[in-house]
Amino acid sequence: MPKWLNTAILLAVAAILTRLIPFSSLFRNLNTMIHEFGHAIVALATSGTVSQIQLNANHSGVTYGVTYSNWASILVSLSGYMLASLFAVLLFYGYVKRQQKQGLILVSAIALVMLVFYVHHGFGVVWLIGFIAVNVLMMFAWEKLRNFYYLLLCFLTLEESITSPLYLAWLSIVSPSQAGDAANLARSTFVPAIGWSILFSAFALLCAGWAIRLFAAGAYEPWRSKRSKPAKTARAGR
Repeated sequence: MPKWLNTAILLAVAAILTRLIPFSSLFRNLNTMIHEFGHAIVALATSGTVSQIQLNANHSGVTYGVTYSNWASILVSLSGYMLASLFAVLLFYGYVKRQQKQGLILVSAIALVMLVFYVHHGFGVVWLIGFIAVNVLMMFAWEKLRNFYYLLLCFLTLEESITSPLYLAWLSIVSPSQAGDAANLARSTFVPAIGWSILFSAFALLCAGWAIRLFAAGAYEPWRSKRSKPAKTARAGR
């Protein structure tokens, strides 16, 4: 079976299973948080400013700020979807390296930065406080429960990193001016919104394949290391 088909099947199964878990929808905002945080750090890195960030209950978000050049505006618009896709890979890498606690510390630190500096009202404040609290509890929870929670975050973030640009592509067709980052890029370049949406979707699928291979390797290596130990041989004494 082709690798891309294996990846698609695993993602489809994961999407179905994660939706059966109570309250899993709340944790899908992790992808939104990373998306908007990506906009913010690139804006600041290109000498722009960020005034506030809004996180919504429907998993959407908005970063309000100012950029001072066309190139900076392009980089900021590119950063959201792409950094979110890369972050999903990073979470799976942490799973493979058995660094779930460090991963929870990282996402909690980002949430705390967002809460202190950028998200000051509405649903986002409640969500960030709740998310940090759950993460802190999981850091000290039973190891198997912590690992399950971390893997849930991995798959939810991965799914959202794929479905978000695919939805953006659909929006680019039916209402290009409302297509968020793709519309912003279309206004700054000669490439239409659907072109940028396809780029985001392709990059997300590429990262998804990378993440799934990491996950598969992490599940396989412990079994292989146990079975591949060389057998001890007795030496005849003189």
